[in-house]
Formats: sequence, structure tokens, C-alpha cells
Amino acid sequence: MKKRIIYVGSVVVILLLAYFVYKSFQASEQTITFETTKIGKGTISNTITASGTLEANKTVAVGTQVSGVIEKIFVDYNSPVKKGQLLAQLDETTLLAQLQQSKATVDQADAQLKYQKATYDRFKVLVEKKLIAQSDFDLAEYNYNNAVAALSNANSVYEKNKINLAYARIYSPIDGVVLDRAVDEGQTVAASFNTPTLFTIANDLTQMQVEAMIDEADIGQVEMNQRVEFTVDAYPDLKFAGVVSEIRIQPVVTSNVVTYAVIVQAPNPELKLLPGMTASITIFYDEKNDILVVPGKSLRFTPDEEIYSDYLKTIPDSDQKNMAPRIQQTDPSQKNMHFIWIKNGKLIQRKEVKIGNDDGINYELLSGLTEGEEIVLSMNKQKSAVTTEVAKSPFMPQRPGQRK
Repeated sequence: MKKRIIYVGSVVVILLLAYFVYKSFQASEQTITFETTKIGKGTISNTITASGTLEANKTVAVGTQVSGVIEKIFVDYNSPVKKGQLLAQLDETTLLAQLQQSKATVDQADAQLKYQKATYDRFKVLVEKKLIAQSDFDLAEYNYNNAVAALSNANSVYEKNKINLAYARIYSPIDGVVLDRAVDEGQTVAASFNTPTLFTIANDLTQMQVEAMIDEADIGQVEMNQRVEFTVDAYPDLKFAGVVSEIRIQPVVTSNVVTYAVIVQAPNPELKLLPGMTASITIFYDEKNDILVVPGKSLRFTPDEEIYSDYLKTIPDSDQKNMAPRIQQTDPSQKNMHFIWIKNGKLIQRKEVKIGNDDGINYELLSGLTEGEEIVLSMNKQKSAVTTEVAKSPFMPQRPGQRK
């Protein structure tokens, strides 16, 4: 009887040990998981990036056509000016003297002309009556013509000096803002060989433009009125808007690299953009808004053969009959055919779709599926443990201090 009790006790201990070993090393259950997304509307756009320089729409360099000393300056940096406003004045002393001298020359030439005219008229009457020699009349006519030319030349010099005197006053040719003042009062300017620049005036800083250089490989994608976004270093968190307003066909070759200038019009109502700033521009071309889009990952997805086989084991036979094969043979001539897997409940199905433009990430969905349908991006097999804690045998000894 005692031996039987020991035998039964031993069997119970063995069974308990076997149970806990089984619980400790129990195999994990495998499940099929899907990464999916729903078809929605979005934007497809491709872009060209470049850098450029901000400029005012119109910038005028104001100079002087006469030499002299700057006597007075009436504006400074950033001064707003109107067309016709006096900007500066040169010393007029020398110019006035030249004008008075030329006026005296005119008076002298005029007096000489009157004298020669009277002589010519007298000699003309006398030669007609043959009272004087023809040579005397010819000389009188010659002197008269010279007097006419001398008066005309004196008048031209006088008018020129009058204009030079007017040039001593520098006026603004446009409405705008003074960007640069290159002279100071008392400074001498010389206009003998070229026209010195005294002021630089921008017409309207509320309307700016960006001159960007576009590579020859991208210029074919640029068109008038395309949308542009750009940033400047002064405001790295702000994006400014603009449109393409001009595409210049004159190439610019630098180190065998050919680029073309593209002008972007940019409103500047808050005057944050300043001339000379460097702009990083993005030109949007081939842009479509509010269209159905699908991720490119969904078009590249094809279920793994082993995972797909395990998935089919979880699907009833009646449903498998209506499912498309994992890989479907297509007509080689249909090069633009694309397929997307959709998920409806626990079932996944392969659908043919028509795709349009893309931006490298998303593709335009033209037909084949509708908004809101769930599409598969990936399919994986995962192991999920039945128990989260390894069972312990109550008969196994524990280390001292271990919590029971």
C-alpha cells in the first residue's frame, strides 16, 4: 500500500513537471498582419529648386552729366522720393560764368551778322548796276554767310551751357526709395569720361522680383505663371509666394555650365524682403490639386509566396474561389497596367488600376478604385505568445531572498 502511494505521488510530480515545462516552452502562435491605408485626395506636384537674388522691379542709377562740387544734398539712405524731386545741387558758379560768356558771344555774333547783312544788301544793289566788281560782291556774300554760321554756333554753345546749368540740379527720375547715396557734400564729381552715379533709387519695394538661374536640364519644365515658393535666410521659418513672370533666353555659361535667368514676381506688402537677399526658390510644375492619390508603396506591393500561402489557410474555401491569384499573367503589350491589393474585412483582393502623374511618392489614381477603399501596403507574418509569463513549478527550489 505504501509503495502504491509512492508510485502515485511520483506520477503526479512527473505530470506536474511536464505541464510546467510545456507551459514554459509553449510554441508561439503565428498571425498575419497588414499595413494598410485608405484612398484619399491630395496633391501631385513636381518641383525645380534653384537660388536667386531679390531685386526691386525697377532700379535706377542717378548720375550727373556735368563736373563740379556737390554743394547741397537733400536726401539720404532710405529716403522716399517723388518723380521730379530735387536730390542734390552742384556749385553753379563755373557753369553760370560759362553761360554768361556764351551769351556775350551770341550778342557779338548777332552784331556781326547785322553788319555783314547790311554790307551784303548794299553790294547786291551795286553789283546789279555793275558799279562794283563781282569779286567784291562775292566777298561780301562770303562774310555774310560766315556771320550767319557764327551766330548759329554761338546760339548752340549758349543752349548747351544753359542745359549744363540745369544739370547742376539733380532730380529724381521716378517715385521710389533711395537705396544708396554715393557722394557727400563738398565732394567733387568728374563727368569727363563717364557718368558718375550719385544715387540708386528703387521704384517700389512692395513689389519685388527674384532673378534665379535655372539649369539647362530643367529650363524646359519652366513656364509662365507657374507657382513659386521661396525662403530667405533672414526669415527661415517663413515661405513667400510668387509666380514666374519672365524666362530669359540669353544663356549664361559659367565653367561650362549653362543656365538661364528666370524672373519671379513676389509681392512684399510687409516690406520684409530687401534688395540683395538670397532666395531659395521652388518652382511647382505639373501640379494637380484635390485628386485621388495612392502611395507608390501600394503599387510595388506583391504578397510573399510563403506568407500568402499561410494567409490562404485562414480563408474559407468558398472565399478563396473568388480571389485573384497572387501573380496574374498580363498582356506584354499593356505596359501601363498597374495593380493594387485592397482589403475588405479579412479578405484581400488584387485590382487593376489606371495611374497618372506622380511626384516620386504618391501617384494620381485615374480609375479602378474609389475614395475611402482600404489598400494594402505590406503583409507580414508575426509570432504572438500565448502566455506573457513563464510558469514556475511549486516544487522547484528558489534562491534565498527570492519573492514567492
